[in-house]
Amino acid sequence: MTVKNLKKNTEYIENYDKLVISTGAEPFIPDIKGLNKDSYLTLRNIEDMDYIKQYIKKNNPKSATIIGGGFIGLEMAENLVNIGINVTLIEKAKQVMTSVDFEIASFIHQELKNNNVSLFLETDILEIIKDENNKITIKTSSEEITTDMLIVSIGVKPLSKLARKCNLKLTDKGYISVNEYLQTSDNDIFALGDAVEINMSVLDKVLPVPLAAPANKQGRIVAGNILGKKERYKGTVGTAIAKIFDLTVSSTGANEKMLIDEKINYKNVTIIKENHAGYYPGAENIVLKVLFNPETGKIFGAQGIGKNGVDKRIDIISTAIFANLSIFELGDIDFAYAPAFNSAKDIVNYAGFMAKNIVFDKMEQVQWNELEGKELLDIRTPEEYELNHIKNARNIPLNELRSRLNELDKQKEYVVYCRIGLRGYNAQRILASYGFKVFNLNGGTTIYYSAVKEQSNKIFFEDNENNIPSKIEKNDTAEIILDTCGTQCPGPILKVKNAIQEMKEGETLLVKSNDSSFENDIKAWTKKTGNILLNTVKEKGVISAFIKKGKNDGFSSKNNFNILENNANNSNTFLEKKSTLVVFSGDFDKIFASLIIANGSLAMGNKVSIFFTFWGLNALKKENYKTKHKKNLLEKMFNFMLPKGPKKLPVSKMNFGGIGRKIFDFIMKKKNIETLNSLLSEFTKNGGKIIACTMSMDVMGVKKDELLDNIEYGGVAAYMGEADNSNHNLFI
Repeated sequence: MTVKNLKKNTEYIENYDKLVISTGAEPFIPDIKGLNKDSYLTLRNIEDMDYIKQYIKKNNPKSATIIGGGFIGLEMAENLVNIGINVTLIEKAKQVMTSVDFEIASFIHQELKNNNVSLFLETDILEIIKDENNKITIKTSSEEITTDMLIVSIGVKPLSKLARKCNLKLTDKGYISVNEYLQTSDNDIFALGDAVEINMSVLDKVLPVPLAAPANKQGRIVAGNILGKKERYKGTVGTAIAKIFDLTVSSTGANEKMLIDEKINYKNVTIIKENHAGYYPGAENIVLKVLFNPETGKIFGAQGIGKNGVDKRIDIISTAIFANLSIFELGDIDFAYAPAFNSAKDIVNYAGFMAKNIVFDKMEQVQWNELEGKELLDIRTPEEYELNHIKNARNIPLNELRSRLNELDKQKEYVVYCRIGLRGYNAQRILASYGFKVFNLNGGTTIYYSAVKEQSNKIFFEDNENNIPSKIEKNDTAEIILDTCGTQCPGPILKVKNAIQEMKEGETLLVKSNDSSFENDIKAWTKKTGNILLNTVKEKGVISAFIKKGKNDGFSSKNNFNILENNANNSNTFLEKKSTLVVFSGDFDKIFASLIIANGSLAMGNKVSIFFTFWGLNALKKENYKTKHKKNLLEKMFNFMLPKGPKKLPVSKMNFGGIGRKIFDFIMKKKNIETLNSLLSEFTKNGGKIIACTMSMDVMGVKKDELLDNIEYGGVAAYMGEADNSNHNLFI
């Protein structure tokens, strides 16, 4: 063997008895016009990572674009977002992470949206242009995307040049061909890792599987065989996992696309279940999809996505595949159970149960993309049905199903559905027992709505004006720590505003929030108020923001005086930071929106006044309060017909005699969203002014003692006095 020393430019002959080739793979670079080495970065090893870090430190990019939505591309996107860079991800396929099926990938798409990643799916790149300022323009068939940094992460190709020069046998794709002992076509030369194709056991087919776990096992086997052992490499199941922001996505074995390509008969079950007992705090749903042979029960593969416990379940199914367990035996596996760790029946057990139901009891399912032309029965509650339902579906609640069988036709085939499939299964059992032909929607509306919604998230970022440090270091400190977790918009911003007002210039506030809108809100708030957002980091659903109180924080009287003084030198009349709202509507949702806006305006440092008139006065009534004043007949009629306080206000659409409002109240309580009463209280507590229209009160016979305390009374002059010096005036 001839060895060349590139540094010294010398050559020498090296003798060997056995040789190992482990040259790995290199990033695949597509043939795109203008895609030159000086216009893009790649990530394959630690050296690449170090170079990317130095590039960011030196060039301070505000935006980055990643070509390719595989494991590396997605993990790169997360890390760049976490250091404050606007990220665009371009993928040629209709989904990211093609190792999982589309409906599982749809949850990844939503997670990318939740983290403000601009996602371009089914997008072909035509040309890359880099200008003299190092700004990069990416031309696609429909739009142009500008970026400060470009990373190519499409996939890998084998580094097999040495093997080719040695005349070793290669596969059609250029990988080194090896036998079960990992020997090449020369028995004294072994090869392993990303440079070889290996047997994928579930398909019994030789494929490239560029994963670390198989490569490490191959290394051990090769070492033993060099020393005289005859150890076979049994192939791989192909188990992989990735963290994508707060989600974990994992897969093992074959996916549907692979099974279809191989013309293999299969079915699948999709189960949605909490990672541990639902009544124990912190339970989060896992979506688990298992593919199997309906005749033999052979497990072909599985995919899982969720926040916690996904890795455990995929590893168990990978082990089951390796051990040749059938899917029907998954129901027999014993799992460690305590409420903090699991349910008495694990989600993997359910996969086995469901497979038995389908194969042995003929409880057939349909998939989310097979509903066209089907007779759909939504067996959820009327409230759930009104909130959302699949087009053309009829609503017959599960608890009414037996009593309404006469509404159904045994000559038709029905598809029943619920949120996750469990109630749908119960309905299917009932209808089948009465002789109906019925199918259950696999995964229910959870899978359906995730898969049918818009998957792309096309955002065209402008230059980011915030100069945000790359990350929060362990020694970062804050004088005040504020935990707002559990409160929804505008609660966190109001609490930040109150805390900042009590701080000294230059002091730092660390605020934590699990409100999904907080990250964008705090960026806008700091920019508006003159405070400094040092950094934001999102971890396990909690956003941590470091805020430094600025010199002009937008709230102090000194700051307002400076603004006034500066404006006095201009020809324009000074307008105080002020907002006014006129609330005419008596609808719950409209008044709720008004108070959200009003409290948000207060948090931005504005003075805010709300003028309640006519039906809007109902929001100010004390709950079920009976006035001590005598009322005439018309006043009594108004009193009888009108709502008595915020809790009685109807919604503007789908009120359904008060059911719609109850649905709103239920959802708001579940999501820890503040009530109308608490929003009114927060508004006045933070300096907001409420004015009740006295003219409307006279017309409707509303007395002052019927209304809330701490409000003012006035007519049109009082309102106009507030509005004349206002920056914003809203009529609702």
